[in-house]
Amino acid sequence: MRRVMHGDVVAAARALLVLPQMMREPACRRLIYEADAAHRYFKRFGHSHCLWGDGSLMSAAGQHPMRPEPGFGDQDYCQCFELVLSTLIDWRLSRRRS
Repeated sequence: MRRVMHGDVVAAARALLVLPQMMREPACRRLIYEADAAHRYFKRFGHSHCLWGDGSLMSAAGQHPMRPEPGFGDQDYCQCFELVLSTLIDWRLSRRRS
């Protein structure tokens, strides 16, 4: 996956907001998988993946419906933002172990 920036986390959290709470964690893992797979595809073929974009988390999230960014006064948004960050940490740790 390409380097993750603040906007990537925002986009992923916005995409998670449209989902019921019980679906958010697996959807977040899937977004990260899609971004990583798209980046590998981009490095191999030299162009973006037709479904998952250019390998950025923002590009992968952009393929899904998104709510407008509500800001950190919204508890649901804060939970989605936190979920994206914690899932990214877990994903990076698991890659270091393998």
